[in-house]
Amino acid sequence: MQPLAPMPPSDAQQALNAAPGAAIDPGYVLTLYVASLTPRSAMAIQSVKEVCEKYLSGQYSLEVVDIYERPSLAKHDKILAAPTLIKRLPLPLRRLIGDMADEHRVLIGLDLRTRLEPQETQI
Repeated sequence: MQPLAPMPPSDAQQALNAAPGAAIDPGYVLTLYVASLTPRSAMAIQSVKEVCEKYLSGQYSLEVVDIYERPSLAKHDKILAAPTLIKRLPLPLRRLIGDMADEHRVLIGLDLRTRLEPQETQI
């Protein structure tokens, strides 16, 4: 077994390693892990892109990674299921696993919306 080659720094790592005071604002740095181009993966990609364009237009970068084509990245990020969306920046790092079709759920996963408060019951 060959040792893994060092991975190039990600956008998030480059932004975090920037000189203090540098005016670098990468916005949202996202990675979406999918399992080949299955219908479920295609739907996840489309759904995430739609949410990003609607709410983060021009303020995000999205890397789509096929876990079968780049298993070392999946292993490095400890991906156990696909699809998985990782929000690297802004901190804190967040993971959203599973169905990406629910816009509200994706917004919560990206920290763009807080969970809706339970509706008050009428007396």
